[in-house]
Amino acid sequence: MAFSALLRFLSLVAAVSARDLVLHERRSMPPAGFLSQGFAPASEMLTLRVALAPNNVAGLQDKLMSVSSPGSSDFRQWLSIEEVKSYVQPSSETVGAFNSFASANGLKPTIISPNGDWVSITLPVSQANDIFAANFEKFTHKSLTQPITRTLSVSLPSELVGHVEVIHPTTAFTWPTPRRAASIASVPLPRAVNVGINDVRITPSCLQDLYNIPATPATSPNNSILVTGYIGFSAQLDQLGQFLQLTRPDMPANTSFSLVSINGGVIDQGPDVLQTEANLDVQYTVGVATGVPVTFLSVGGLDADFASDLLDTTNYLDGLEILPTVMTTSYDDDESAFGESMAKKICNGYMALGARGMSVIFSSGDGGARGQHDDISECTNNTFTPTFPSTCPYLTAIGGTEGFGPEVGVDFSSGGFSNYFPAPAYQSSAISSFFATLPTNFNGTFNRTGRGFPDLAAQALLFTIISSGNKTEADSGTSASAPTVASIIALINDKLLSVGKPVLGFLNPWLYASATKEGFTDITEGSNPGLVCFAPSAAFDAVDGWDPVTGLGTPLFDKLLAAAMA
Repeated sequence: MAFSALLRFLSLVAAVSARDLVLHERRSMPPAGFLSQGFAPASEMLTLRVALAPNNVAGLQDKLMSVSSPGSSDFRQWLSIEEVKSYVQPSSETVGAFNSFASANGLKPTIISPNGDWVSITLPVSQANDIFAANFEKFTHKSLTQPITRTLSVSLPSELVGHVEVIHPTTAFTWPTPRRAASIASVPLPRAVNVGINDVRITPSCLQDLYNIPATPATSPNNSILVTGYIGFSAQLDQLGQFLQLTRPDMPANTSFSLVSINGGVIDQGPDVLQTEANLDVQYTVGVATGVPVTFLSVGGLDADFASDLLDTTNYLDGLEILPTVMTTSYDDDESAFGESMAKKICNGYMALGARGMSVIFSSGDGGARGQHDDISECTNNTFTPTFPSTCPYLTAIGGTEGFGPEVGVDFSSGGFSNYFPAPAYQSSAISSFFATLPTNFNGTFNRTGRGFPDLAAQALLFTIISSGNKTEADSGTSASAPTVASIIALINDKLLSVGKPVLGFLNPWLYASATKEGFTDITEGSNPGLVCFAPSAAFDAVDGWDPVTGLGTPLFDKLLAAAMA
């Protein structure tokens, strides 16, 4: 296997050198779990997505930092859909360069994004191998029902360098992972009540008490939460009604949510549909953000390509004149599975949404410091694995806590430092303070210059839900934490809108500012070795101030509202 891989790499190098191609991205081997079944048939047709370079992404980044930073003259003056497009759309030079390349190779590109920055081309494997110096292969994975076609290396013709940012799917091997902790913590419950001081089941009312969240209904018609769902999960309308009757009897029994499907997303209703993750996310946004309209957006089917689905999500939102004020997502994968170019392009999509005033919230993951790995064999591997999209600096990543006296960081709360994204300016001081707490003999390996995550945390253990077969269960994971924080942000937005103030939008520069320090409970106990790893396994510890287990801490609605109003 090693010798054949070497031959393949040497043949790629020779092809690149011979044809004036520039290596764009390469991985030495597929991610763990993906197995090659040999080269893809030469006649197999591929549809590739091509990301054209935006004309001024640096300008958009500067503008986002300005409108989201307290003290700025244009603080929270969020951009319009047209203003964002003026930064994101490719230049005429870039469009011309790609169209010339396509014409010369007999390709017919189709624009597939509202901002014109994504196009698709369809071509046989043989041609794709030739013009991009690739070797497309078929790969299997135990979670997939059929093989996927990928290459370990892709190059660009020299005339496209600087004009093309991503070609997909090529070197990205992504599989969305929801609720890694749920499989361990899901147990039948007889009723939704606290059943003992050491065996507490979370309900909306419990979260309201813990985080000072009001139960009075929101009133603004211009406020909403978007809950995203992937890999075939579909939120169930009937289960929401039963959940509210059980846990929020003060809410109208007919409270509902909207269902939207794109790219083959499943919104079917019935016991045979995957639903646990979707039900958890919807039941806790509806049940905590009282009165805020909720939409469940289902993207892609069972064998979905997670990277493509994340792009489909941002492309869908880019085309909406009015955005939801908050989006919450409870899926992730190892950062390395995406490849650097794809991760950065997806992250820039969240930058564009944040600039328009949307708060983008993601769960951090449930593998502790080791990304998506929760097998005991990983416990001695002290090279930590960041998760994505959590590491994107233009969204707010949410870790997990447990307990009440006081809350502590839960062991599976994913957190750490990105290998792709540098630490943003808004976070540099917090990260420096954390590094000062690390012992000199700390044996975890990570990128000390990377963006740190999570940013905040919330309860993540034993959430009461109604799921398949109308059963009451208790599920766990940071995917429960994210909807909780999203609900708090949406309720703050409701109060802001009611007095004519703009919504919170991109949160992080404001969250890390000193004026919001009273808005969190600092979590100073707990660590994140993962579900099955224990001392002396290397892990990060929760400490005073920000840490890569619980971020800045858990939110207090009333304190954050006061800071937002100020």
